Amino acid sequence: MSWKSSNSRSLVSKQLTLFLCAGCFFAGMLFTDRMWTEPEPKGLSILTGAEDEQLQVVSDGCDTALKDVRRDSKNIIHEVSKTHNAVQTLDKTISNLEMELAAARSMQDSILTGSPISDDLILPEPVKKRKYLMVVGINTAFSSRKRRDSVRATWMPQGDKLLKLEKEKGIIMRFVIGHGATTGGILDRAIEAEDRKHGDFLRLEHIEGYLELSAKTKTYFTTAVALWDADFYVKVDDDVHVNIATLGATLAKHRVNPRVYIGCMKSGPVLAHKGVRYHEPEHWKFGEEGNKYFRHATGQLYAISKDLATYISINQNVLHKYVNEDVSLGSWFIGLDVEHIDDRKLCCGTPPDCEWKAQAGNICVASFDWTCSGICRSADRIKEVHRRCGEGEDALWNASF
Repeated sequence: MSWKSSNSRSLVSKQLTLFLCAGCFFAGMLFTDRMWTEPEPKGLSILTGAEDEQLQVVSDGCDTALKDVRRDSKNIIHEVSKTHNAVQTLDKTISNLEMELAAARSMQDSILTGSPISDDLILPEPVKKRKYLMVVGINTAFSSRKRRDSVRATWMPQGDKLLKLEKEKGIIMRFVIGHGATTGGILDRAIEAEDRKHGDFLRLEHIEGYLELSAKTKTYFTTAVALWDADFYVKVDDDVHVNIATLGATLAKHRVNPRVYIGCMKSGPVLAHKGVRYHEPEHWKFGEEGNKYFRHATGQLYAISKDLATYISINQNVLHKYVNEDVSLGSWFIGLDVEHIDDRKLCCGTPPDCEWKAQAGNICVASFDWTCSGICRSADRIKEVHRRCGEGEDALWNASF
């Protein structure tokens, strides 16, 4: 009896254990199925129905958006160009202010130290000056009356037209000359009489002389920048033919650059032997015999921006003068952040060279003969050069700079 009872309890215990195990297994399966979510593959997602519809809408609009982007890109390029021009204009304005500040400091230092002050450095009255496009200084000599008259008869306006040129086009034109060795002598009186007749001279505080051309050039730029506020200052010889409208249009293209030096750039040999034309007494500074000069504009015609003319004015007392004035000018800009513009329209030959170019639509700014460093026998030939290579009077009065 006791054995049966014991055996019955053992059987019940085994059945209960088996039932509990099975229940736990199924409960675990149920719990795992509800709570565990299979991870998605990395970088992939399953689109819902709503997301799929949105993607379809975006895809349908791609073509329209692409067209809008292409159309807007042209507007963006235009705006970038306008911004670039504005930045260049601002840079030029800042540069002008810096040069004016340097001039004021130079004046102040001279006053404080008791140093002599050049008349050219006296600051103008605080009134706003008229702004000009360019000042054209025509280098001349006491003996060059016939050359001056030939220039007046061809490419330089006279009388009321000269004043009209200043007022309407912003162009100042003057023959540039200093004084004779004897103050008030016959040479000076002759120039004074000529100036009373034509009113087209700029007199410099300078003693004339061929070997003093570097000093004259320095004094010219210093005087011109003090008298007139212009974008450019031009020096040209009185035996060169010039088309003024073409010159103005050429310079106007470089207005955005505050420090520009424009001309026909060359690099001729340094002539060490005495007795030859253009002999260089300081040839040893340029190295071994046979070396060439640094690149600089040929002296028949060149132009510099206002900042460079102001720089010459401020530093005139310490700028070295070589015997050749074009070399001197080029040397003054070495080490400065200056853009050199080599424009061959500023050094065309006389007919047929300039005539062929004019017929092809490429009117020259200046024409001369290289063999003579100007037009050979210019007083006699410049009218013929003007007839065949001139731009025409209407070109100047119809020009817009």
